[in-house]
Amino acid sequence: MPISRRSLLAAVPAVGLLTVACPWPAHADSAGDLPTVLANTVDLLVGTEQSNASPAVATKLASMDATARTRLAAMDAAGPDEVFADVPLGTDDALLARTATWLLDVAKATRLRGSGSDLVDDTATQDRVLDAVAWLHATHLADQDRGYYGNWFNWEIGIPSALTRTLVLLAHRLPARPGLLDDLVATMDAYLRNGEDGDVDLDSRFHTGANLADITTNRILQGALTGDVQRVGAALGNQLTVYATIDPYALQHGVTDGHYADGSFIQHHSVAYTGSYGKALLARVVQTIAVLQGTSWATGAELVQVVQHWVRDGFAPVVFEGWMMEAVKGRAVSRTTTGYTDVAAVVEAVVDLAELSTGAEAAALRSWVKFLSTAAGSAINPASFASPLSTARHAEVLADPEVVPADLVPATSHSTFAAMERDVHRRPGWAFALSRSSERISKYEYMNGENLLPWFQGDGAHHLYLSGEDQNRTFGVDHLVTVDPAQLPGVVAPVEQRRSVPDLYGTSWYEAPDHPLGFTSSSESQNTYVYFPVATSAHSGGARLGGYGSAAMVLSDDVAHRDAGRGLLPEDLRTWAAARATRSWFMLDEEVVLLAAGVSDPAGRDVLTTLDRRSTVSADVEVVGRLRDGGRWTGPGRADLAWVRWSDRSTGAAVGQVLLQTPEVDVRCAPVRASRRVVRLSNPATTATRTVYGVEVRTPAGSEQSLAWALVPGADEAALDGYAAQTLRVLANTTAVQAVEHAGTGLTGVNTFGSGRHRAGGVEVEGPAAVLVRRSGSQVEVAVAEPTTSRRRVDVVLAEPLRLVRSDRRVRATPAPGGGTRLSVDVHQQYGRSVTATLRPR
Repeated sequence: MPISRRSLLAAVPAVGLLTVACPWPAHADSAGDLPTVLANTVDLLVGTEQSNASPAVATKLASMDATARTRLAAMDAAGPDEVFADVPLGTDDALLARTATWLLDVAKATRLRGSGSDLVDDTATQDRVLDAVAWLHATHLADQDRGYYGNWFNWEIGIPSALTRTLVLLAHRLPARPGLLDDLVATMDAYLRNGEDGDVDLDSRFHTGANLADITTNRILQGALTGDVQRVGAALGNQLTVYATIDPYALQHGVTDGHYADGSFIQHHSVAYTGSYGKALLARVVQTIAVLQGTSWATGAELVQVVQHWVRDGFAPVVFEGWMMEAVKGRAVSRTTTGYTDVAAVVEAVVDLAELSTGAEAAALRSWVKFLSTAAGSAINPASFASPLSTARHAEVLADPEVVPADLVPATSHSTFAAMERDVHRRPGWAFALSRSSERISKYEYMNGENLLPWFQGDGAHHLYLSGEDQNRTFGVDHLVTVDPAQLPGVVAPVEQRRSVPDLYGTSWYEAPDHPLGFTSSSESQNTYVYFPVATSAHSGGARLGGYGSAAMVLSDDVAHRDAGRGLLPEDLRTWAAARATRSWFMLDEEVVLLAAGVSDPAGRDVLTTLDRRSTVSADVEVVGRLRDGGRWTGPGRADLAWVRWSDRSTGAAVGQVLLQTPEVDVRCAPVRASRRVVRLSNPATTATRTVYGVEVRTPAGSEQSLAWALVPGADEAALDGYAAQTLRVLANTTAVQAVEHAGTGLTGVNTFGSGRHRAGGVEVEGPAAVLVRRSGSQVEVAVAEPTTSRRRVDVVLAEPLRLVRSDRRVRATPAPGGGTRLSVDVHQQYGRSVTATLRPR
């Protein structure tokens, strides 16, 4: 008996990735729904008469029409073996994909209702496009032996996506070309790596997450075109696996790509990717839900609610005042179109999601759209939206006086994305984002000539965003090119010169196809050792207690350097050894406290710890500080400082660094010029200039140091002077335990490493853990997380006699010897999630 659609959807968020990809049940009228799917898709691609009548859409329509005319002129000038002039075909798959996309551009203009263009319903132009599609298929696609060179994505997703949508737009002209549709779909299926039943191969490492959503959407549209109800149902069943919450303890088909319960999004198996592949997936699934409206396949509210969760818990925390945080962008961090521009795609998807939502949820989404559009300003260009429908809806939201701009995330909040090892801490006026890595999450992502100098981006690098700032002036690609890759803020790195992959090998990858591991551009070994290697330490995690958070990690080599040392890799594959340090972060109300212990290098190199680093387009920067003997100091330079303060006098932005436990520090502040191509081969050959500021400590080779400091956003000199008398204390800073206490908030944070019992601040912890304890009056709140994801239980002993009054049923409280309280915390299969409890005196 087939499972009902409603039962299947209701189970998605709870059961994790579906065990099987169930075909979507067919209904008696399913075949009659296919024209609706096609009509909805046309509306999505070119708008409706109503949407296109909106004055806000005029620029979008004019742009689409102008683009089509440019493409037609290129068709007129095409030479041999070209559809468009200067786009030669035959050896470059990217040019094949470009050709398919440009044909779609022309097809759109011929269906652009309400545009007033003479291209609309021009059958001669439509037939010209279909003639080109037929020629492209016969000459360059149909022969499987000649095809499939270059990037797999173009053959399995890029080209099929463009050609399928072109056929949808021109479906009314296809009867005059018998065989073209069936032949083209058969060819696209042949390039797609299908399972034995002709369905999408869910065991393929290529067919996951955002990629699977693209593939299945193409197959839905192809089924609608060919009248194949079973194809549509099977594709929808496959796509359901994308909506399902990943359960890391019960992976299906080995897939780790997708959304997790804590809001994390992973693509490429181990890369934190909300800000790139995540936004692509968001756009695709919202479009698919819209395409199914009015059919028996329509999902009702169930899938909409799943996507609402993605937006609220996954996307909103990593967008700060309209800026997509760098920590979740993978290799896309090196692109010039980043930050505010990235959020435009999110805004478009959320505009459409709000249209599919109801009640308070729809209102909250519209308020967020208005907030982001205001914060990002001109970067949110509705004319760049994929659909004229979205452009019209966006204008309605902005013009509606009842929609009040509001962030989806409270100004005081903390988000721990344990599954992708990212932390976002917010307070009024600023946000702090931290990137960690371990044997589960990649240190970085490099690929396709993008993000050429990535090595330390996941080694505890942080971004501190200040409210009211134009983040383009501080971060983005210009920050990445003007800041030394080994001196990113918060990073502990060896002092050495590293070379990029293209510089080492002359190509964008390492090539050794005859090696037993088979290094080719798309091989698993390339992914593992070159593109996005994970670290070798298991310890990376932290606790969350309300709006407070902690994090910890142990620096380690990546798998490439480890396996090279074991003799498993080719001798000419260059790998890099990491420095060593035990790291902690405690994220509080006014400050973020950073600790590093055991800073050293087993390879005998100097190690540089970058306490903080900022860049700005402004040259009006002031650096001042206070010496430990009380004297005022003006930088840059080297000194034994109690604190140092950076400020941009042109904007009023300021950050203080309080040096809790450091030797003399080097403070640098100077202009830096660098080409944007330093980090991405295809970036424009333009030069960025920034005033780069940094505070550093160098650990000489053969020695070991422990350091502690705090970042205080917005602090003035008086506040920094007052830190000597404030209640922030470092309780411990060793490779076994790192802990701080802040009496003003009543918070004690303890991170422990390795086996055995660890004590600090009246808290005893057994084995590796992250513990936050907050005392307020007679109430004690506790959060416990397990940073290796492998333990079943963490025992914590508090000094006072307490009784449990509230918990999430994973905590057991019993009296401890000496009058204290032992908390036995069940952390089995929590994957780094914090377990919390509230206690009162016995």
